[in-house]
Amino acid sequence: MTCQTAKPKIKRYKLADGEGLYLEVTPNGTKFWRLKYRLHGKEKRISIGAYPGVSLMEARKAKEKFKRDIKVGIDPVLKRLQAIHTQALTQNLDFKSMVMEWYGKQIPLWKPTHAQIIKHRFEKYILPVLGNFALADIQPMMMLNCLQKIEKTAPDLSRRMKALCSHVFKYAMATGRAERDPTYGLEAAMKKFKRGHYASISVDEFPEFLACLMDYEGHVNRQTFLALNLLLLTFVRTCELVEARWEEINFEKAMWVIPAERMKMNLPHIVPVSQQSLAIFRELNELNANQEFIFPGYYNTRRPMCKNTMLVAIKRMGYNRKMTGHGFRALALGILKEKLGYPHEIADRQLAHVPKSSVDRAYDRALFLPQRTKMMQDYADYISRVL
Repeated sequence: MTCQTAKPKIKRYKLADGEGLYLEVTPNGTKFWRLKYRLHGKEKRISIGAYPGVSLMEARKAKEKFKRDIKVGIDPVLKRLQAIHTQALTQNLDFKSMVMEWYGKQIPLWKPTHAQIIKHRFEKYILPVLGNFALADIQPMMMLNCLQKIEKTAPDLSRRMKALCSHVFKYAMATGRAERDPTYGLEAAMKKFKRGHYASISVDEFPEFLACLMDYEGHVNRQTFLALNLLLLTFVRTCELVEARWEEINFEKAMWVIPAERMKMNLPHIVPVSQQSLAIFRELNELNANQEFIFPGYYNTRRPMCKNTMLVAIKRMGYNRKMTGHGFRALALGILKEKLGYPHEIADRQLAHVPKSSVDRAYDRALFLPQRTKMMQDYADYISRVL
């Protein structure tokens, strides 16, 4: 082929090389390599480059590469467009940008407090180390080193952060910005961790604990003491108690309705209030009647009391590592079943647990409200008898 000596004409023309490859000569003398091919019954063309920047040998190599794609049904034009699009998306894309894009997609699905926790953990543990790296540059060893630093003091958190980082990379893969997940398989190089249960005293240890709690009354802030008693009587989660608002309490019906957005399973939860609990709510109403929260913060009343306040109080009572705020739930379940003879499904429903099976969740909508109302009063009366 006389590529070098081909002269321009009034109209553009082609110099064929074979198998669809040809040199197109334009009226202004520019020469382009193009490949004509058929795919799915349609004739198409793809540009290979300008001559002499792309030599005849290079044009033929490109032709062979395109032919291999065409043979397996891949359109080289679409493949090129996809590569251009991917390059545009990944250009200057660092891990921090990807994390924040993924995070923005999740916010509507999360509770505000959970979203804040996730963002804080990324900003504290991951982004200072890996945030400025391009996605493609983050290697498994880099990710492992970052996670192992967390693992030294918080092995459970290190596995949570591994899972979150994996979600980010999978999102990047799904949107064409990454080809792999560098967190895959890293658990094999991390410490074995077995998550334990929250510390809780046994049913038999309850009388001694209750006596200790009553003796502690004169050594703790009144609001904290009332919070501990209410946590014992209602056995809700600690965060559900400290974030409670007055609008949730119906004094006439003796009912506390915790809205869905404050519940772990995003379902509203009804807590029948015993006469003992109602008395505590009335005292709190005298203390904090003009506040939004039933348990306002000590230094900032516009925010709820810190949930660790009760944990600190329990430790000072001498029950460090023996009892937690969450432990009141396990204790109550034990008392209701062992001492008061209530069936598991009624007691478990008061704990705001839902059936594990998706089929059971769809058909089991029983609230057992009359039974739970009687149960909560029986439970409060049992505590009064132990006193």
